[in-house]
Amino acid sequence: MNRLAILFFATFCTIASYAADVAYSGPKRINKVIELLEAGQPVYYDYGRGGYNEGKAAAQTWADLLMYDMEGAALDFTQLREFMRGLADGGPTKSGHRTPAVIVTLPLYGLDATTVKSNHWMIQQALAAGVHGLHICHARNPEAVAMFVRAARYEVNRQAVGAGLEEGLRMFGAHEFASKIWGISPREYYKVADVWPLNPKGEIMIGVKIEDRTGLPHAKAIARVPGLSFAEWGPRDTSYANGYLDVAFDYGRKPGVAQPPELMTAAKRVIAAAKAAKLHILDNARTEDIVSQLDAGIDIIAGGAKEVAEIGRRHTGRTMPW
Repeated sequence: MNRLAILFFATFCTIASYAADVAYSGPKRINKVIELLEAGQPVYYDYGRGGYNEGKAAAQTWADLLMYDMEGAALDFTQLREFMRGLADGGPTKSGHRTPAVIVTLPLYGLDATTVKSNHWMIQQALAAGVHGLHICHARNPEAVAMFVRAARYEVNRQAVGAGLEEGLRMFGAHEFASKIWGISPREYYKVADVWPLNPKGEIMIGVKIEDRTGLPHAKAIARVPGLSFAEWGPRDTSYANGYLDVAFDYGRKPGVAQPPELMTAAKRVIAAAKAAKLHILDNARTEDIVSQLDAGIDIIAGGAKEVAEIGRRHTGRTMPW
């Protein structure tokens, strides 16, 4: 290689390196998903499970978000803590975040405010494990959802208190483990362990599943509850709730199959309610429809498919490393 070629190559590398630095200069948030959504970038999730070894293996996942199931799987908070500890030990992610974001589904349904308040300890225990959010299953009325959000907040955070929410129920003392997982001091944890985007500095996301016939008529009111980040229509539970058990088992696995009209009506209703409330929207996507889903405003992509994420990230010009 002659001198001119060497000089050209060195200059090109310098420019490319500078462009990369300008494009993404490192984490700005603890919660990777919030950082991406604030930048107008959709996010893609896979599934979390198990304890320390599974967490350490998942630390380098292709996904932005890991959905950790405690609704149908074991309600084991010790195992959840070990999973989070494994994630932290196996990190950081390629983007430089300490861990991927982790959102937990609990076996605590949004049936009514009394049920949620009586079981607030589940919310407390999950958040104390250092996770980054919770997903409310079977949200049936806005009062239950408001109580769920209340149980996820410290009372020192006051946004919307008296204007749709009561003061938080999380108490002092459950910060030691979670703050270590997040890599911040306990004092800093209290400042940022709040619901986003209600609290712009918050790092916790609360999502809501409006996924049965009881909750669907209240979709607009549920979506307007302060403190929510995203919503979904729960295709499998909605299928089951409407008597379509085979659809519930096969949803997303048989492309091109026409869906029953009740399901399409439910999807449209929940998505419209989410958009009206300026919530992010979670839905499934496959390789053949990911672009149309993104173009329709779906920005939290379910399905656990790496190839779908690759197509979507390139379509939206993602610059954050993955």
